[in-house]
Amino acid sequence: MSGEHAFIHALRAIATNPAARGLDDDAAVLTIGGERLVITLDTIVEGVHYLPDDAPADVAWKLVAVNVSDLSAKGAAPLGCLYSHALGPDGWDADFLTGLDAACRHFGIPLLGGDTVRMPHGAPRSFSLTAFGQGAPDCPVPSRMGSRAGDQVWASGTIGDAGAGLASAHGTLAGDAADLATLATRYRRPMPVPQLGIALAALVTAMMDVSDGLLVDAQRMAEASAVGIVIELARVPLSGALVSVCGDTQATRLAAVTAGDDYELLFTAPIANAANIREVAARSGHPVSMIGTVQDDGGLILTADGQTIPLPESLGYQH
Repeated sequence: MSGEHAFIHALRAIATNPAARGLDDDAAVLTIGGERLVITLDTIVEGVHYLPDDAPADVAWKLVAVNVSDLSAKGAAPLGCLYSHALGPDGWDADFLTGLDAACRHFGIPLLGGDTVRMPHGAPRSFSLTAFGQGAPDCPVPSRMGSRAGDQVWASGTIGDAGAGLASAHGTLAGDAADLATLATRYRRPMPVPQLGIALAALVTAMMDVSDGLLVDAQRMAEASAVGIVIELARVPLSGALVSVCGDTQATRLAAVTAGDDYELLFTAPIANAANIREVAARSGHPVSMIGTVQDDGGLILTADGQTIPLPESLGYQH
């Protein structure tokens, strides 16, 4: 057994409860008394998901945000969370709790409990958080598996900022100091918008968050839905800060769609729902962009200037 994909495939023989959704989705959905409880768990690891010298308050913020992003992609309102803390220096832990409190308050997700552990000296630390949410009323909890031919493909916010922000944090990206700081903040402090996911739930055929890269996550949606997803590279929304630092070139766009940590929403919906989608996005204060279409088959397809172009060798991050 090698790699994340093979391991998850093996786990499917164990996770047979319908609530697990065949491990093809970002969260479990447990029906209790007519209510849908959405449950997700994410772990962040030092040196993998955050840099060893990142501020502890930023690490805590990211831990909460990545889980809230999963809830948002299921159209679920945050209810509460549990987390596991790897103890470190007292000052570091105190600053972490400051960030944890700020993130829980910002996203409206109460801390309900958890666990503490002591790591071996010098070992990278990791933190896990389990988030609980309530599915939107009067509509199914969206999954990756509902896209249909003829649907439009949408993304929220802007794509690629976090990848550029990581490069900025490593000191490998040059540009205006304010733009670099904006990009670094997108990497360290993701800002999912749960109210947008909740409002979109009744309008979409499939929805997930962009965590490992737009292209690899679009490919996962195409595979889960057994359809082809066409992404139009020129339609992918880029931020002003990213364009200012990197330019608006095909190379910039390819880097953006293969970078991870955006924590935006990727979803498909019938053309007839486009006006309503734009309306709920406007109410949430978070933009959305139509970036492609769904066809009967073909897997993931990338186009530029009306022509199909080869997929990059790496579509995004995989463990």
